[in-house]
Amino acid sequence: MEPLLETRKSSQTVPLVVVTSTSVAVAGSVVFGISVGYSSPAQTGIMLDFGLSLAEYSLFGSILTIGAMLGAIVSGTITEKVGRRYAMSIADVFCIVGWLSIVLSKNYWHLDVGRFLVGCGIGLISYVVPVYISEITPKNVRGSFATVNQLMICCGLSLAYLLGTFLSWRALAILGVAPCLFQLLGLLFIPESPRWLSKLGHYQEFEVALQKLRGDGVDIFEEAEEIKEFTKKLVHQKETSLMDLFRKEYIHAVTVGVGLMVLQQFGGVNAICFYASEIFVSAGFSSGNSGMIAMVIVKVPMTTLGVLLMEKAGRRPLLLVSAAGTCLGCFLVGLSFLSQDFQWAKDLNIILALAGILVYTGSYSLGMGGIPWVIMSEIFPINMKGSAGSLVTFVSWLGSWIVSYTFNFLMLWSSVGTFFLFASICGFTVLFVARLVPETKGRTLEEIQASMSSL
Repeated sequence: MEPLLETRKSSQTVPLVVVTSTSVAVAGSVVFGISVGYSSPAQTGIMLDFGLSLAEYSLFGSILTIGAMLGAIVSGTITEKVGRRYAMSIADVFCIVGWLSIVLSKNYWHLDVGRFLVGCGIGLISYVVPVYISEITPKNVRGSFATVNQLMICCGLSLAYLLGTFLSWRALAILGVAPCLFQLLGLLFIPESPRWLSKLGHYQEFEVALQKLRGDGVDIFEEAEEIKEFTKKLVHQKETSLMDLFRKEYIHAVTVGVGLMVLQQFGGVNAICFYASEIFVSAGFSSGNSGMIAMVIVKVPMTTLGVLLMEKAGRRPLLLVSAAGTCLGCFLVGLSFLSQDFQWAKDLNIILALAGILVYTGSYSLGMGGIPWVIMSEIFPINMKGSAGSLVTFVSWLGSWIVSYTFNFLMLWSSVGTFFLFASICGFTVLFVARLVPETKGRTLEEIQASMSSL
């Protein structure tokens, strides 16, 4: 009886190898956050040093997304061909070369090339990091660990905003290299994804990696057999192409993965993040800085709360609460612009704008920011993970670019209408989650994937 109790006890604790491997993987998420947050604090310095127009700097800012879309397109193929660890190291090389090109830039084109290469790197990172984490973690903590990805993106973003207030743009670019170097070094010491090794038929290496990840005292026989049996079934099927994703057995998983990414982006997150300062000024604030600081203060704690609640509340409840909160936040911002037409409501519109953006930021950070990536990493079987993951990641970056590009035009059309449109999309997200998104808490990846393909 005593050895059994010991095994049970050890299975309840998370092995140090899993914690270390996750920490190395999410160093890429920090790079992601720094990359997205870099353009705002660096704007004044770069424009002055190179004499750039606003249009030229806008190209520098947006070319990151173009690179990320390219990285997303090949992310699944690269990750399936060379493995999760090598895919992360390739992303690091792209990011390091990109950041150094920015640091050493002598002209405008060096800046754009560097920014584009960083974009290619984070396009790959945005797919491989959540996939790797979901494949190495035990089912009872998988959601919480996978959501750390979003938490580290928030931390990287906040770090760029904070340090950008007193560092030069070249010094801030050097900061982007540090997590890449940490990850490259760490990748030498962490195991490869056991599920990827099983897919290749490397069963001895698969069992060694799984044993490391579960701890020396834990019996892995049952989990190893389940993974091997499931992957053996899939090995006999050819790798899916883009068109194969729309076959009957895959359509539910693809609808959920793509649908969540579309709704995440078209719910207005990038509009609010990229243009929060202008929104606050438009709503009546004398400066956007105080509002931006309030956003950062809300973002990190709420993302942390999402990590802590992930395995207690489950994915679906958090998504439902998060989507409802983003709907309310956009509605309040829309009301703030509507109230500008009334002189007596001047103070009210400032309160509504601040409350709306903070409610939106907090709600998004709680669930809609990270959980779609968690679910994406869980629902696709290994034979379709490459093509489906590339599609989902590309859709996310494409949606990000479309919303960022069109937001100013939408605001010229109607500020009120823009945020009511976002609110409607967030409201539809609640219905989408309630009707189509499965609960994946406490289930193995093989159980989730088998249930999705049987629907």
